[in-house]
Amino acid sequence: MKNKYSFLLILLLFSGVINAQVYDFSNITFQSNWFNPNEPIATAYNIKYNGLWGWHDGAGNEYALVGAASGTYFIDVTNPALPVQRDYVQGRRNNCIWREIKTYQNYCYMVSDDGAPNSLQIVDLSYLPDSVHVVYDSNTLFERSHTIYIENDKLYCGTVHGGSVGTSSMAVFSLANPELPVLLRSLNADFSIPGNSVHDMLVKNDTIYASCGYDGLYIFRLDAINHFQFLNSLTTYIDQGYNHSGALNDAGTHLYFTDEVPAGMDIKALDVSNVNNLTVVNNFHSNDLATPHNPFIKGNLLYVAYYQDGLQVFDISNPSTPVLAGYFDTYYQNPTGTYPSPPYAGAWGAYPWLPSGNILVSDMQNGLFVLDPSGITSVSTVEKNSFSMRPNPVAAGNKFILESVKELNNALIRITDVTGKEVYSNNVNGKVITLDSESFSPGLYMVHLESQGYSTTRKLTITQ
Repeated sequence: MKNKYSFLLILLLFSGVINAQVYDFSNITFQSNWFNPNEPIATAYNIKYNGLWGWHDGAGNEYALVGAASGTYFIDVTNPALPVQRDYVQGRRNNCIWREIKTYQNYCYMVSDDGAPNSLQIVDLSYLPDSVHVVYDSNTLFERSHTIYIENDKLYCGTVHGGSVGTSSMAVFSLANPELPVLLRSLNADFSIPGNSVHDMLVKNDTIYASCGYDGLYIFRLDAINHFQFLNSLTTYIDQGYNHSGALNDAGTHLYFTDEVPAGMDIKALDVSNVNNLTVVNNFHSNDLATPHNPFIKGNLLYVAYYQDGLQVFDISNPSTPVLAGYFDTYYQNPTGTYPSPPYAGAWGAYPWLPSGNILVSDMQNGLFVLDPSGITSVSTVEKNSFSMRPNPVAAGNKFILESVKELNNALIRITDVTGKEVYSNNVNGKVITLDSESFSPGLYMVHLESQGYSTTRKLTITQ
């Protein structure tokens, strides 16, 4: 396992203002952060940023497509240390909570599920890095869609409202003409989901894994004449909540899906190798307070955008037994493993498929992060829960407890301030260690534990 470090980042932000942030991370390192300080807040959930996708032009230029309350930003991340905004497309309305983005060839498709006025927007990316060109902005086909997915030349839209489609739990469109989608079929024409809602969908070889909220998971196949055939469903399972979205491993044997509501739900590993016998083989999480939102798979790694916990990466080489391989907590405002206010805080989406290998993450409050996951190896694991602290925050002058999951034998505890200056160091033994904050001034500190071949770090806040 690679060691975990915490460090002080001096960031030159979009506004030119220099901020200092401290992030929790392991095996994934920071490259840059971009955000627009003038982006308005979507007041319903107190968020600025939402959906995220990536695109490259085949000539070495890479881009992040970042959804926001007011529209979509097109950010050049070819130099991962220096993101540059190349263009921006205003949405039909401000104050959008949801905005989802996908690409096909050199086109970008953008939808929102916020109320009218709204629209499907399509832009041509081939003019980058100069600009993008809007080629379609209309509510003729539909006005709202919660999510979209593209496989081959088909555009799948979940929970569609308005336009010629009307209301449908899911609809599929042909992209034979990428600038003018054509409706092929509405799911409602062939099958009725009790709640009439497909929150998200994943499609592989015309098989659709549809996350349907409180109705669970439904699996369909789109046949040769573009009709939906129902294959099976999973409507009850342990730790069930609002079935949000899923990701399928490359072998097509396991689907990893998330439940968004209530907070703190597990990720489920579902064996789908026999569609007639769907079996949840594992429940796992980063910690029992954080909420898994959107999962993505590249090779043997499962990337999960987490509320409260940023990006969490699991090794799924053994598909039934995921192992935490790395993480980067983009929501620095709260200590790892705590539930912040507002509850909708942290990572919304991630994109792991850029040719450079860099990872894109959208944080609802903090904008776009460009991360380097090269510290993750096929054998790397993270003992993230190796110790906890309580109380945290702790009032200056009071004692606090460090509790390890393993018996410590001559372990080194080091405490540093945000500049990296060491303010405490001692070797300890046992599982429960009592420490005194009397000599510390109020502020943010990093508590490092080094023991028995691993190193891990936690934030500690000392108050007045």
